[in-house]
Amino acid sequence: MFTFEQITVNDVDVHLMYYQDFPLEEHLHNLLPSELEKLATFSHPNRRREYVATRILRTTKFGNDEILYNSIGAPYIEGEGYISISHSTNVVGLAFCKHHAVGLDLEPIREKVHRVKHKFLSEKEKATFDVDSTEEMIKVWSAKEALYKLAGRKEIIFAKELLLHKIDQENWIGNIINPFLTRRVEMKVLTHKDFVISINAEAYFDYDN
Repeated sequence: MFTFEQITVNDVDVHLMYYQDFPLEEHLHNLLPSELEKLATFSHPNRRREYVATRILRTTKFGNDEILYNSIGAPYIEGEGYISISHSTNVVGLAFCKHHAVGLDLEPIREKVHRVKHKFLSEKEKATFDVDSTEEMIKVWSAKEALYKLAGRKEIIFAKELLLHKIDQENWIGNIINPFLTRRVEMKVLTHKDFVISINAEAYFDYDN
């Protein structure tokens, strides 16, 4: 029913759990009382399944430690370290690092990315990335989603404030542009099976604009 996999990038462990349709009621013991209450607020079956799958993966790796959320919705586990959570089709990912904040994104490779690429590409990125490649555009979108989780704020313009430079196929540099400083992020952007994994490979650092 569930298949587990771990990918390690420097100090970051990315735990993946693959699943198909499964009876939620048989796995509700993985949820804390507050999480059962939260589950009851979701009406869409896929959203409910994702939520339960995330708690199954959490329980497998951390026991029943509660997943908490800060003021901008970033998850963490008290006393364990930094985590980030993402979903793709029939897979949930949980990134963990003891030493620094992590931003994880999983994205299925789908051609519909071409309908929205103009919204997240800067003019320089349009010139330097292969805008006709579905896989490359998914990588850009995924990497920016991971950067967004590291930005520490909302209301970010992806095409202007989250910028990317590709060193090679897997190693990228991301820059989060803030009003008075820029946050530099070394990233791994991987094609894995039928989806893309984006994760910061190191701790970010800030410098003045």
